[in-house]
Order: sequence, then C-alpha cells, then structure tokens
Amino acid sequence: MSFGSRFQERLTAQKEQHLLREHTLISEDYDGVIQVNGQHYLNFASNDYLGLRQNQNVLQSFVEGLAKYGAGSGSASLVTGHTQAHAELSDTLATALNRDAVLLFSSGFAANQAICHALLQKNDAVVCDKLMHASFIEGALTSPATLTRFRHNDMSHAESTILKAQQKHHSSGELLLASEGVFSMDGDQAYLPELVALSKQYSAYLLIDDAHGFGVLGEQGLGSVEVHQLSQTDCPVLMGTFGKAVGTSGAFVAGSQDFIDYLKNSARHYIYSTAMSAANACATLESLRCIVAGAERQRLQANIHQFKTAASSKGLTLMASDTAIQPLLIGDPALALQASAYMKKLGLWVTAIRTPTVPPGTDRLRITLSALHQAKDIEALVDGLALMRDTLLVNEA
Repeated sequence: MSFGSRFQERLTAQKEQHLLREHTLISEDYDGVIQVNGQHYLNFASNDYLGLRQNQNVLQSFVEGLAKYGAGSGSASLVTGHTQAHAELSDTLATALNRDAVLLFSSGFAANQAICHALLQKNDAVVCDKLMHASFIEGALTSPATLTRFRHNDMSHAESTILKAQQKHHSSGELLLASEGVFSMDGDQAYLPELVALSKQYSAYLLIDDAHGFGVLGEQGLGSVEVHQLSQTDCPVLMGTFGKAVGTSGAFVAGSQDFIDYLKNSARHYIYSTAMSAANACATLESLRCIVAGAERQRLQANIHQFKTAASSKGLTLMASDTAIQPLLIGDPALALQASAYMKKLGLWVTAIRTPTVPPGTDRLRITLSALHQAKDIEALVDGLALMRDTLLVNEA
C-alpha cells in the first residue's frame, strides 16, 4: 500500500465514523464573539477563561516586549534565547508558587513530554489517572518506564494500581504518580490531598498537570496547589500552561532547584527548541498581575454560578463540574456533531468533542465559560441548549 492510499483509507474511515477533524477559519475574534464564514457567534469553546489575551495592559506589555526584544527569541533558551523578561517571569512564578525554580517551555505538550523523557528510566513505573492528557500519556508510553492507569478519580483503584506497579516494576526503579488538577474534558478536579497521601505512603514522586486550574483556582489564581496548600515536598513536579487562563502561550514546570537544573540539562524538548518570545514573556508577566488582582476571576465565578443555576432550572443534565469547563454528555459522535451544528444555527459556538479525545460513548458538547461573557450571553446559551435538547436529544431517546 502506498502512502497516498494509506492516507485516503484512513481519512475515509474517519469520515464514515463522524470523527474527521477540520480547521475552523476565524476571521474576527473579540470580546467573546467570533466570526466564521461571515457569521458572528458567541464563543463558548475558548480556553481563554479570563479573557486576558485581549486585555489592554497585557497587549501593551506585549507591544513593549516586541519593541525591546523583537518578534521572536532568535534561538534556543540555552544559546541566546533567555532574556531578562524570561528570567523575571520564571522568578515571579517560582516565588508565587513557593518553588525553588521554574523552567519555561514552548507548550504544555512539550513540557509534559520533556518531563517524561528526561525523568523516567528503565524499571521506573508511572501510575496516572485514566483521563490524563494525551501529551503526558504519549510521553510516558514513549519513555523507558512502564505506564499503568487507574480509573478516573478512584483512589482505591489508584492504590491497588500503585501496589501492582511496585510489585512488578518498582523493586529497582522509581514510581511517578500523576494526575491533572482540573481535567480538561470533564472539568472536575483531582482529589489532591488523597494523591499526596498515597505518594508519601508509597514513596512516589507526584506530578500535577494544572493546565486548566492555574490562573483560575485559589485566592490568588495560582491553581490547584494553592487551593490545597501543597508544598514542593507534597507536589515535587508542577506543570502549568499560559495558553488557557493566562491568555498567552507556552508553559512552565516548577520544582526543586536540582530537578529544574536536571531538566535544563536533560530535556531535549527544552534544549533543542527555540524559546518562546520575550514579548510573550512580558505579556505573560502582566497577565499574572491581572490574575492576582482577581477582577476577571470574580466575573468568571459569577458566570459559572449563573450558568449552572440556569441550566438546572431548565432541567439540563450537566457533568459534575464547578469550573469553567461544563460538559453536556451526548454519547454518540454523529449526534454530538448534530448538536453542535444546531447550536451554531442559533449563533452559539459550542464544540463537539469526540473519541479519541474522550473515551468511546462519552462524546459531548464541551461548553467553556469566560469572564468575557455577559449575563445575557449565558441566558442565550442555556435557552439554546434547552431547545437543542428538546429538538434533538429527546427525539433521539
């Protein structure tokens, strides 16, 4: 079989299964409204939970960074790509999170891959939540270690999985226990105190991917570790991203000085990748100041409360989440696409999420709320969801 025929066969199969993915071309995007093919939609699909990527102070910091450092970094971080802006961002994060040091990455995907490939060795074992992000799963699978997953947020199964992993692999290696702070597709949160207790009981190294918690949760928006007051000893490896609530791009890994120095000298995704731009670092630093101030976080929490209250009053059954991620389970990829298309006809952009992004049979509408949304926007969303349910889902049942 030629490569060309292989491509066509795979694409045809994905289309028949309603799993083919395509780009959406956005021609305008401002204040929670996007324009697609000449039509405007209220955007309920963005991870920009606080609306900070269009904050005027953040934009001004980006422009100032452009003027001082240029559009790109020009090299890898260990060559000439690490500027005063990068250093200030790293130091600010380390101090705020009460960690020894922070290393910056171009993306959360790269950060998770780097951790797995640099940290894990032969005979090591990885035990993680079943719904851990694909970037971590792939990193662990392609490392020399052995990966085992426990049922989502099932602490009893997590413990039994750890025991089996130790019996099979851990006699001559180390154990990495991993979870997300906020799960990207379900919107629920990990049982972090229980995971910390398990990690200490079984001498595991705990990693938390807080991509969707950082910037949103905690009194200062510092994420899941702030909510649960987790020290560096409690959570030795913390990963967070800037492309969600922070509103810029890139990611960070925080931990002990030895661990960060080890990554700096061992993580190929860091050593051989061009650094994020200094302008982006400047914008990210300003965004962190906005997050700590808290006005956007307060608006987001009010919007989450309004949405959940209104959805309940309409009899909409949502998955259990108190975060900006509010999934509506559909259970079938074709029907999920129909539901998304129906919402778009009402001027509401809500994305259908299908397998393999989520497990088979859990296809859904993934609704994401933002501080940019007005009360009338959320009213329109809930009315549209109720109408869609009554038109599509009730008839389907």
